Amino acid sequence: DLRVADEMIRRFERLYWLSSEQFYELYNQGLLDNGEHLLDFSQWAGFCKLRQRRLEAFNRLSREQVTRWHMSGEPIHLERREPVIEPVPA
Repeated sequence: DLRVADEMIRRFERLYWLSSEQFYELYNQGLLDNGEHLLDFSQWAGFCKLRQRRLEAFNRLSREQVTRWHMSGEPIHLERREPVIEPVPA
């Protein structure tokens, strides 16, 4: 879930005072500590990846919705509702 990933990412950013963007870059380069925080860093990286996949799925759904609206020729009425996002294959 995108909200859970965002919440966990913010938790790690507050804990280590580092943006997830910078963290993920360092993590992927193997430049982080000697393993002292391995569990935290593995979880943080996992939430970063999950968030990225969920955002991609959300953006795809949004583009599809906008295309349908344009094709209908009707006025666009936005509603307050949560979309159903299908699970992303691993």
